Amino acid sequence: MNSAKKTERIDIRVSPEEKAMLLKAQALSGERTITSFISRTLRDKAEEIIEKNQRILSSERDKKIFFDAVFSDIEPNTALKKAVKKYNTLVNDNDL
Repeated sequence: MNSAKKTERIDIRVSPEEKAMLLKAQALSGERTITSFISRTLRDKAEEIIEKNQRILSSERDKKIFFDAVFSDIEPNTALKKAVKKYNTLVNDNDL
């Protein structure tokens, strides 16, 4: 069984100024190669974008669930009515 990871290739074109900036950043970062620097930087940025998007979607979904529950015309079910009655009894008994 071959345990070596397969890799994919992505080709990009950059201006001479962009290349110089990338090479300078690579040297300052301590990465051994420009390929490893670009790969790590792109991966980090991609993960950040994905995480931010998932937080936004989760937040929007949670907000919708909350407001749908608060502003809906749905009557509480029997179990919830019993729970409220039990809670009120317990609270009122503790006030004595």
